[in-house]
Amino acid sequence: MLSPYDDLPLHQTIEPIRRVGTSDRNFYDRYYFNLHSCSDEVVLAAGMGFYPNVGVVDGFLAVLVDGVHRVVRASRVLGADRADTSVGPLRIEVVEGLRRLRLTCEPNEWGIDCDLVWTGAIPAHHEPRHTLYRNERVVMDMCRFCQTGTWSGHLTVDGATITVTPGRYWGVRDRSWGVRPVGAPEPPGIDGAAPPPGHFWNWAPIQFADATVLYAVQEDQHGARSFEEALRIDHGLGTSGGAETSAVRHLGVPRHDWTFTPGTRQLSGGRLTFTRPDAEPTTIEVEPLVPMVLSLGTGYGGEAVPQSGAADVRPWRHGMYQGPLAVEGLSWKMSEIPPAALLSSTYDHVSRFTTDTGEVGYGIVNYVIAGPNDRYGFTGFTDPA
Repeated sequence: MLSPYDDLPLHQTIEPIRRVGTSDRNFYDRYYFNLHSCSDEVVLAAGMGFYPNVGVVDGFLAVLVDGVHRVVRASRVLGADRADTSVGPLRIEVVEGLRRLRLTCEPNEWGIDCDLVWTGAIPAHHEPRHTLYRNERVVMDMCRFCQTGTWSGHLTVDGATITVTPGRYWGVRDRSWGVRPVGAPEPPGIDGAAPPPGHFWNWAPIQFADATVLYAVQEDQHGARSFEEALRIDHGLGTSGGAETSAVRHLGVPRHDWTFTPGTRQLSGGRLTFTRPDAEPTTIEVEPLVPMVLSLGTGYGGEAVPQSGAADVRPWRHGMYQGPLAVEGLSWKMSEIPPAALLSSTYDHVSRFTTDTGEVGYGIVNYVIAGPNDRYGFTGFTDPA
């Protein structure tokens, strides 16, 4: 079980590098990226996950242009080399840790390829630990950092090449690792005795001209929070890329007030309010521009959308074994998908954000509102707004 990295002083447990510090099959280690044009024209999401205890690595590249959602996805056996951050045509390269990364997708039969370089705008922000339990079992226990930034390079979609420049193409990335459900579903056991509880995750990394606001809330169906954060971080990486090089201001207790498009669970607007005991509340108005269904074809799950003309497309979830190597491409015209198929989907909703002082920024609202929710009047998993 040794690998070349065992020659380096990197060990955090008494096991070789290839063995993680838990036997939980749901251990994962993941990259996530978002790119947008600060408009409704181009949205891209990409991810790559490593699942040591099920022996799988997989990745995806999803692009939404002209109302068509295209996905290239790949999976392979993990193997011995944990430094191999490639799967099929997809590759991630750490050019400069916590500062610059490169995302590439080689030309392929599905008409999507890219060569993109990510540059951070703020120091990578280490969030508080995310932990969730169900029936006393840990179902999520993870560490995550996130970072806003800009993109440069090129993206080709269906023969048309888009020149990506940092002045126009912004985005966010995160790195997370720990435990969350992966792979083929486990037997439900006692969890099958009652419907799953509702949950609502909403996260908005927002870039302004000289600072980023990071907002996040995780709630159960009754509004009890297991995670919340609201920060404003000045842009700039200094000399080390460490958190100490940029000013961080806590905005206070966050409150969300979302509206939804009738017949869906898709955002139509909203307001974020931040309350501190020593200051007047501050607000940010949210104007959604274009929704990307992040879970559509990428492995996150939650969608119930068949691929037209491809009834034999295999089930695909993060960490699910697909054989020694599998590479697929899929596409959907979003106008042809019935809203009922997307009620439990995860979204990256590109939005314009305006503060109560007139400051305008851009970013995404990443959210899933699955199951019942008292605040917004949802009573189950299949009722829309």
